Amino acid sequence: MNTNFVYGAFALSLVLAACAAPTAAPAKPAAPAAALTTAPAAPAKPAASTEPVLFIVPAELSGAGTAAGTPWRDGLEMAREEINAAGGILGRQVKFEVYDTASDPSNSKALIAKGLDLKPYAILGPMFSGSIIVNQVEAQRAKVPQIMGGEAVNLTQQKNAYLFRTSFSQASSMPKLVNYIKTTNAKSIAVLYVNNDFGKGGRSTAIKEFEKAGIKVVADLSTEEKQTDFAPDVLKIINSNADALFVYLNEEESARTLQELRKQNYKNPIYGETTLLGAQVLKIAGDAANGVQGHVGLSVDAPVPAIQEFGKKFEAKYKYKSDHNGIKGYTALFFVKEITERTGKFDPQALADGLHCTKITTKDEPGVMMDVMFDENGDVDRESFLAEVKGGQQVITKVLPPLGGTCGDKK
Repeated sequence: MNTNFVYGAFALSLVLAACAAPTAAPAKPAAPAAALTTAPAAPAKPAASTEPVLFIVPAELSGAGTAAGTPWRDGLEMAREEINAAGGILGRQVKFEVYDTASDPSNSKALIAKGLDLKPYAILGPMFSGSIIVNQVEAQRAKVPQIMGGEAVNLTQQKNAYLFRTSFSQASSMPKLVNYIKTTNAKSIAVLYVNNDFGKGGRSTAIKEFEKAGIKVVADLSTEEKQTDFAPDVLKIINSNADALFVYLNEEESARTLQELRKQNYKNPIYGETTLLGAQVLKIAGDAANGVQGHVGLSVDAPVPAIQEFGKKFEAKYKYKSDHNGIKGYTALFFVKEITERTGKFDPQALADGLHCTKITTKDEPGVMMDVMFDENGDVDRESFLAEVKGGQQVITKVLPPLGGTCGDKK
């Protein structure tokens, strides 16, 4: 066999077979990665803080202002417990850092400066006007709202956008009182006041109102904080032959004065503002307070069911009857709660802005207990009451409407 022929035929058959096989399609190139068609994800919002929200509470827990500072603190504490039990404010529990100012203005200023280092959401207190006029500059400098219990007329005249009241200014309360005294046909009056910012502010405002009403001031007498002997002052009052007496002192001094007036058999009408008819005064003065009349801005004896219920809970908890100072403290925290929930954030500036020219009703926040209006200066307006002490108890004799303001009807 011709081997060359065999090998040649075999090679030819391989070539023909290769030519007959279908040509494989070239591999498709890999598809490019899909392009991103959505915007980059927004950064996740930080989780809402669960840390307690801090307030500093400077209060007169010793010294001349104890009778005012103690119920203020207790009212605040009662509100804090209720708010925390209901879930807090915007889900955060409320925490207090409490300081005793010892009723000393310079001490209160130093304590607030110290407290501000803790970055509180707001300041709640103090009560004494003489302390507030000194310490409010610290809150103003830090731009932290200060909700306080002072009543001196000049407190909210300092152009401080961070200072707010919980009760009437003397400019609101004195006209109501003097208008009532005028209806009694008194032609002359003696004025007894305490020589501090609270007393001097009240005296000045009252005397202007007496002049407008045509009631002559025939005795104008000052006393001192912590004074215990009022016999010489009462003798001067009796010798003035005034038709009536207007008393504007702190709690303990008010009670001692009433006791001395009765001791010297003073028979003419005695008028005063909220402090003179307060629970602490009535407790100390006893029967000597009977017959005293006046204007009260806040009272647990007011014909307001929510306030009466507050009074019962307060007395059950603390074993003494609340006066207006306990109500001030309690409502102060609920003012903050309502405005914070409106703004939806814990921003001190938003809180201050929200408290100006606004109205808070009991429908908005039941804890305020009475509808209240804040004006552009941080002053409040609401209903108030005329009262008389009978049988050692404050008895409300008339409900007075709000005065109305320049922007209090806005919300």
